[in-house]
Amino acid sequence: MLTQLSQRITKINRLLCLVVSVATLLMVLTTFAIVVLRYGVGVGWIAMQESVMYLHAAVFMIGIAFTLAEDGHVRVDVFYRNMSQTKRCWVDALGTIVLLLPVCIFILSYSLPYVIESWNLLEASQEAGGLPLVFVLKSLIPLGAFLLLLQGISILINNINQLISQKR
Repeated sequence: MLTQLSQRITKINRLLCLVVSVATLLMVLTTFAIVVLRYGVGVGWIAMQESVMYLHAAVFMIGIAFTLAEDGHVRVDVFYRNMSQTKRCWVDALGTIVLLLPVCIFILSYSLPYVIESWNLLEASQEAGGLPLVFVLKSLIPLGAFLLLLQGISILINNINQLISQKR
């Protein structure tokens, strides 16, 4: 049952990664359009520039959990690469319990009041002509932390399963 949960979490993060891929393409195309409009035609819109920032935030905050699922985060491998598979599982499990999960919980607990206040105000850009969706942008903070927390749980389940199967 826990293995199925782990697989579902990773599947959700992979599906969200496809959405992020589209956001990355939109970000590139929007940036290109901004440059062409500004320097080719002499026209610019704050909302268009802010949309690149929103897309950039979405790419990173949603993509962070997928990167963890694919073991793509930067790691200092001085000791880790020479360890046995069992020791790597222990390091990953303990790192998840001691570092990853508490940081995710911290980010969630401190960002939720911030985001709730922004939603209560329906916070908009301070720039004239900016996007009226700052509350949506801020919502990416707890969303990213939650997805990362879920992926951490998935990794923890996988490491525990590997440790149990190696003992047999």
